[in-house]
Amino acid sequence: MSTLVFFKLVAIFVVVALGWVVGKAGWLGPKNESGDPARTLANAAYYIFVPALLFRTTARIDLAAMPWGTVIAFFVPVLTLLIGVYLWERRANRSGALPTAAPSVRAISATFGNSVQVGIPFAAALFGEAGLAIHVALVSLHAMTLLTVLTALVELDLARARRTAGHSNAHLLKTLGRTLRNTIVHPVVLPVIAGLAWNLAGLPLPTVADEILATLAQAVVPLCLVLIGMSLAYYGVKGAARGAVIISLLKLLVLPAMVLAMAHWGFGLSGLPLAVVVMMAALPVGSNALIFSQRYETLEAEATAAIVFSTLGFVMTASLWLAVLAWLG
Repeated sequence: MSTLVFFKLVAIFVVVALGWVVGKAGWLGPKNESGDPARTLANAAYYIFVPALLFRTTARIDLAAMPWGTVIAFFVPVLTLLIGVYLWERRANRSGALPTAAPSVRAISATFGNSVQVGIPFAAALFGEAGLAIHVALVSLHAMTLLTVLTALVELDLARARRTAGHSNAHLLKTLGRTLRNTIVHPVVLPVIAGLAWNLAGLPLPTVADEILATLAQAVVPLCLVLIGMSLAYYGVKGAARGAVIISLLKLLVLPAMVLAMAHWGFGLSGLPLAVVVMMAALPVGSNALIFSQRYETLEAEATAAIVFSTLGFVMTASLWLAVLAWLG
């Protein structure tokens, strides 16, 4: 692992530790029945900063220059694992022991990687400008794709739960309409749709608007890292460690193995593109998993622990996957 990536990981842990101190010291107020500062921060990220980042990213994507073969080779196995985890968790939760949103939260934790804070310096250090260009292409579609799919799944589950709790089948069309509205008029999906529409219309972003969006987007990374630390302080890992370890193993070992197998033997990737997609899949759990869990008030402690455990584990598993790629030539 390069010195640049190592120091990047150290910086991440220092900022997370700062968030833990903030939570323990109650600098933003105590967590009690009348308020939860961590959830307030999560809402700020979800409703202000993440939408700005998503809109700006999708509005500026150069769709014609995208390496679509490489993109598809990455997202097919990622979405396969995402749907697999979701369906497995839905089946396991038929008794209703966990909240309705639990399958979607665990699915995002097992597949959403830290593609910016860790991924970009990692790709730049290991693969140079050519590899970084491929990585950035994947990053530009990463949040848009996974968050949109999972938002649709969780909103369908919540609508189904509401209907089971008291609504008859006579209201099925009304329920489907409300679900569609909740899926589209959403702080993740709506800016993606608006950004793509702006992009396809061929309109440039006005300089002032682009500067505003860029300024808001810059807050996502530090805010999310502080949020992870505060969530650790508030929720701890008691009762969440087992689930977090399983999620970390899925993210660090199973997902990159699936991407390697499908991309290499299924889509014929080799060399630099193969290395970039495998290491993109091997990244630790990203902070959007925690924001998503906070949004639906489900498994916040487990998502937080998975981020921390997988980031620690990445120090070892990254070397493993680099060795595998070297062996493949």
